[in-house]
Amino acid sequence: MKPLTDDQLLRYARNILLKPVDIAGQERLLSSHVVVVGAGGLGAPLIQYLAAAGVGTLTIIDDDVVEETNLQRQVIHRLDTVGRLKVDSAAEFITGLNPDVRVQSYAQRLTAENISTLIPRVDLVVIGTDNFASRYLVSDFCAEHKIPLVTGAAIGTSGQVTSFDFKHQASPCFRCLYEDGEDDNLTCATAGVLGPVVGTIGSVMAMEVIKILLSIGQPLFQRLMTWDALSMEWQTFTYQTSQQCPACQKRSL
Repeated sequence: MKPLTDDQLLRYARNILLKPVDIAGQERLLSSHVVVVGAGGLGAPLIQYLAAAGVGTLTIIDDDVVEETNLQRQVIHRLDTVGRLKVDSAAEFITGLNPDVRVQSYAQRLTAENISTLIPRVDLVVIGTDNFASRYLVSDFCAEHKIPLVTGAAIGTSGQVTSFDFKHQASPCFRCLYEDGEDDNLTCATAGVLGPVVGTIGSVMAMEVIKILLSIGQPLFQRLMTWDALSMEWQTFTYQTSQQCPACQKRSL
């Protein structure tokens, strides 16, 4: 890890003042590589706060383009980036916010064929897409390669977050939590979502990423945290490895 420059000591001063972070923690953030799958409603605050915190390398994966309807909640995109690839818009935002951060952009949809190329040896993956297929795919890959994973979801006026500690063999996976998840027509495009909802859930996901990278606090391992924005109630549920989970059975062989 490279020592912090004078400019970095100034930029990250509020991080460094925190005892769990300090200079060593900030240096660790700057040397970390995180993959963000999805540069939409949840990806936007994730990217914003991870770049601001000084996560040294961010790989952004998203095959979508910016639409005007995105601007109500996807805060890293702007009116003048409508029609452009979200990964390009995100990269431009990151560069303008923090030149310390190296950006790798892939305007592709993750598949079983390309995931090993798009998600190489990294420190952590975080996903906020709105379909189960990509979540299962990423969870299986991260479990196989022992990469920590943070996942979140939000729709309407509610959301949820959890994390997976795949560095430990006994960790449950996304399939343990959602054994038979299927995509339906209930998406933000059809059901709607308030901007502050994805902003809040995305910020919690960013906090989980930082905690795991720095080995501080108590990440949401084996805990699912849900939030109802209208009642302002948070609830936490625990879950375990499923004995019927095919992915976990494969890992135990």
